[in-house]
Amino acid sequence: MKLKRETYLQQIRPFYEVDLIKVITGIRRSGKSILLETIKDELIENGISGDHIIFINLEDLDYEYIETASDLNKEIKSRIIDKKKYYIFIDEVQHVNKFEKALASLRATLNLSIFVTGSNSILLSGELATLLTGRTVEFEVFPFSFFEMKEYLELNNINYSDDLIFDYIKWGGFPLRFDFHREEDIKRYLNTLYDNIIKRDIKKKSSKFDIKLFRELSLYILANAGKEFSVEKIINFYKTNKNKTISKQTIYNYIERMEKAFLIHPIKKYNISGKSALIGNDKFYATDMGLRIINTNTIDYEDTFFLENIIYNELSARRYSVYTGKTYRSEVDFIAIKNGKKCFIQVTYMLSNNNTIEREFGAFKPISDCSPKYVMSLDKLDMSRNGIAHINILDFLLYKKDITLT
Repeated sequence: MKLKRETYLQQIRPFYEVDLIKVITGIRRSGKSILLETIKDELIENGISGDHIIFINLEDLDYEYIETASDLNKEIKSRIIDKKKYYIFIDEVQHVNKFEKALASLRATLNLSIFVTGSNSILLSGELATLLTGRTVEFEVFPFSFFEMKEYLELNNINYSDDLIFDYIKWGGFPLRFDFHREEDIKRYLNTLYDNIIKRDIKKKSSKFDIKLFRELSLYILANAGKEFSVEKIINFYKTNKNKTISKQTIYNYIERMEKAFLIHPIKKYNISGKSALIGNDKFYATDMGLRIINTNTIDYEDTFFLENIIYNELSARRYSVYTGKTYRSEVDFIAIKNGKKCFIQVTYMLSNNNTIEREFGAFKPISDCSPKYVMSLDKLDMSRNGIAHINILDFLLYKKDITLT
């Protein structure tokens, strides 16, 4: 059964009737198409006539004749027979050459509410941004969160237990991976998905693109997500372990392609004392946990970077702006900001000894800012102290406890 993804629907609903193009982006197979269908179903439930809804899936062979902006324009206009509002859904719109011209024309000349999806962030750059400045609103869709994983399993009569957090840490939340139960099948699916993303959203028609090198380098970056990023470290790794020379420009080019295909997200530093974002990205987080271990056979569940990655994705899906905090002598894992308010967050696996407790709670000592401060871990016992709140990670992911901002 299909999961109704309320996290995103609550964000998009206020825009159903607004004269802005709703751009739903996200990594391939994260559930954008199902979300579009859910929105369509909601409109019908709310009284919109089905004959005033036009749904075009550009990965369906039935629409392979739509190749250009002119083709798309003609197709939609041919299906409009009156002056009432029509609701247009175009799935994977990037397959149409210069699609942005069609969207600009349709929006300007007809009574429409337009929803489009795409698997590459180029949707909101270049000519589209120029033609439609101020006329689009973007919503990025992630694979299932842990809460959505729980909902999906229960919807399909599969038993849930809190121990499934370890399954989620390892295999992530791509919806179709839950159709498989053996680890080798899940891994094969993720490998196939990753290769499709490279071929369809990254390489495309570029003849000079080295798929083998990109896959190797990108999986190395994913496996080290959350750690301090260093181009020199990657260059040295390849020189020492693979006897291969890679240029800085190649690495930066591949990272840019990874970002545009939503494989990774950069996280900027925030100067806590100066209250401003700093230039440069020192860390990247993987969009889905399963992508982190495609080329490995084991996982260390106590590796805090995996949990950091989950918290980063969760905060991003909930529409927080997320930074890593920089003080004069240390760092804080995350600063979550929304509507000009913020809080500080440290993430660790378990507060298992005094040294860990002192390190995690002590990270806030240099911060005079009175905004709320949290330590998140898998400990079930509340270990809050000195005005710093402790939150169990499962309680946060399952909406049993939430953060507050000031």
